[in-house]
Amino acid sequence: MLPISSHHQQIGLWLGVRPPQTEQELLDLIERQLSASSIKRLLALGITRQEVDALVIPLRTLQHRRSRREKLTVEESDRVLRMMRVLSQAESLYESRERALAWLRRPNPRLWGRAPLELLKTDAGSRIVEELLVQIDEGMFV
Repeated sequence: MLPISSHHQQIGLWLGVRPPQTEQELLDLIERQLSASSIKRLLALGITRQEVDALVIPLRTLQHRRSRREKLTVEESDRVLRMMRVLSQAESLYESRERALAWLRRPNPRLWGRAPLELLKTDAGSRIVEELLVQIDEGMFV
């Protein structure tokens, strides 16, 4: 699996911004709030509109933001980056975006039968998913 800085590189590339070099720079990116166009970038990565609606921002709210040329909130920006961070980690582990997305969408017995993607709505859930990915990478679980 890639080191954290490589995941930051990937996130920067995916967002079309200078890659954050530290966790502080990642936090700054979130606190400055991402543009609503970052949702298009999530969709381009293979996240579906339904997943964006459930996990990041309701589509009606997104339409209002776009019509007013408003940025995402700090919370929504955090959820975008959380999804990108976990997708980068899974893609690195499974060596393919298609396989990473399949794993993220498949119910997992280690996650109480829930799909990893479902847990990304909260910080605590995403930490559980990230830890599971580390354990898989280290050969602890399949």
